[in-house]
Amino acid sequence: MSDPTMSRAATPGPPSPTTLEKPAAEPRAGEALLEVSGVTKHFPVLDGFLFKRQVGAVQAVDGVDFHVRAGEALGLVGESGCGKSTTGRLVTRLLEPTSGRITYRGQDITHANRKQLAPIRSEIQMIFQDPYASLNPRQTVGNIISGPMEINGINPTGGREKRVRELLETVGLNPEHYNRFPHEFSGGQRQRIGVARALALEPKLIVADEPVSALDVSIQAQVVNLLQDLQNELGIAFLFIAHDLAIVRHFSQRVAVMYLGKIVEIGDRTDIYEGPRHPYTHALLSAAPEADPDDDSRERIRLAGDVPSPINPPSGCRFRTRCWKAQEKCASEEPPLVRVRGNREGHLTACHFPEEPTITAREEDVILDPALAAIEEATDAH
Repeated sequence: MSDPTMSRAATPGPPSPTTLEKPAAEPRAGEALLEVSGVTKHFPVLDGFLFKRQVGAVQAVDGVDFHVRAGEALGLVGESGCGKSTTGRLVTRLLEPTSGRITYRGQDITHANRKQLAPIRSEIQMIFQDPYASLNPRQTVGNIISGPMEINGINPTGGREKRVRELLETVGLNPEHYNRFPHEFSGGQRQRIGVARALALEPKLIVADEPVSALDVSIQAQVVNLLQDLQNELGIAFLFIAHDLAIVRHFSQRVAVMYLGKIVEIGDRTDIYEGPRHPYTHALLSAAPEADPDDDSRERIRLAGDVPSPINPPSGCRFRTRCWKAQEKCASEEPPLVRVRGNREGHLTACHFPEEPTITAREEDVILDPALAAIEEATDAH
């Protein structure tokens, strides 16, 4: 019997157009800039020493749907390994999707090659997670930032060097640092160089892949505020990938929550942070640290076990193995990402038995971890 997972992974997506055109008009605020529909990315698992054969697939991203409007910031949150960074690389076409469709300003870029992407490549840029690994140590800051302009044949007024110095000033660095090398800068300064490089081509969309997770806490706020100022001043749209819920809430107008390769909830940040419906979103928010450790007004949820393997994810709802509301239906039917009763327009949830839209404390805490439950019972007994 054939493996349905493997056959699905091998299914090619729809062909992309032979040529792409650079849109002449500027995108209008609120216009759909990027649309992702049913996109999957499966990495083959090979076995054998000489004659390798595929024995399975890592379902890193498995059927995600979302859109990003011009000028807005969409936050993408979830645990490590849930597929956030892979999604970002699919959007920027650094990875080839297994199936699904990615549309940028009405043009299908799903399987477009490097030559076909050339007209719009400058409009989609990326800020990488590690500021130490994403900059070439053998190149000066001037060469790093002017490189994209040279590759794309862009000659700004006054020359590339003048433009690079302007960009350094824009991101809060000294224009005189033009001839310095990356090792002469701190982590926060290196990330600013990465931001300047992304801005060099005047993009319409920036994918920021955990841009502050490798930085000191004292520097994180500076970089996030810089990105927010650039978004407001230049009207750039962001797909902001992070696991820090506080930063995402501060930066993003809408938020998508991922779990094991799927988006389980998406909506306005107020809906997600104050009225979540999916049990996983409730658990994620309850785990976020609070300034007051004695505050008992928020719900308390402690999950059991680890995230299942993406090679063999659970049937039906992927969160059911760690969910306190799971029933037989959750194992047999995958819940669609839809607007459930009580949700506002645009607030979508993938759950058969959604929670109440509140994060206030429950009558009883949800503690699924047996060891933690035993410790708390012993503590209460004393």
